Parts: sequence; C-alpha cells; structure tokens
Amino acid sequence: MTRGSRVNIGEEHPTAYKALIALSMEADKNAAAAGLDPLLVELIRIRTSQLNGCAFCLRMHTRDALKKGEDPDRIAVLPAWAEADYFSETERAALRLTEAVTLVSDGHVSDEDYDAAADVLTSEQISAVTWLTTVMNAFNRVAITSRYHVGH
Repeated sequence: MTRGSRVNIGEEHPTAYKALIALSMEADKNAAAAGLDPLLVELIRIRTSQLNGCAFCLRMHTRDALKKGEDPDRIAVLPAWAEADYFSETERAALRLTEAVTLVSDGHVSDEDYDAAADVLTSEQISAVTWLTTVMNAFNRVAITSRYHVGH
C-alpha cells in the first residue's frame, strides 16, 4: 500500500516529459523513414506495454491501433504472435527484437534474437524498432511509477 497518491513525474518535471515526447516524435519519424508500417509501430508499443504491464499505455495504443485500422484479432493474439499466422516476417522480426529489448534484464539482447532480426530487417529498421521500444519502455515506466489512472 502507498501512503497516498503518487507524484506524477511528468507534471513534476515537465521539461523532462516534453523531451521524452520529442524523442518519441523523432522515433516515429525514423520509423517512417525506415519504411515501418504505422500499424507495426503500434504493435511494438502494445507489445512493449503488455510485457511491462502498463494498463494506461495499453489502452492508449490499442485505441490508436484500432483507429488506424488494425485488426482486433491481431491485437488479441499479440502476446502469442510467434504461434499465430497473422504476422508477416517483418512484423515477427520486429516483435522478437521488441521483446528482447524490453526484457533486456533476462539475458540482454541475445545474438540469436538480434541475428533473427538482422536476417529480415535493414539496419535502419533495427535501429528504428530499438528506438521505438526504448521510448515506449520509458513511457511505461513514467505511467506505472506515477500510477496513471485507468478506468471508466
């Protein structure tokens, strides 16, 4: 139990939060320049947030993905992407790298995971996926630590 409400670190240090937003916008530009589909960008954000258990970001990016035309079935099976036929080779490579980067404390980004991504993705795409994942992990930590409200 906590002693009360949490400090909203984005409000407490707004310049740091604005810098994170600017970094996110730059990561988006890089992803587009690398040729990553906008729906894949949202899947990366959703998968990162699933792994981190960030309800606030899950709700936001699931809604964003649906607005952009993502298939609800793909979102539903995203935690089991490796077993589903819904995802392209590019998406699979990006999701595998996303998981490895997000779970970096579980053995770092292994050569096996990195090489699997490099077999499919260009160096520009590997970098873009890594930046998108890094930024999403940061947003998850802000929202989780600050206990952003999720509810009706």
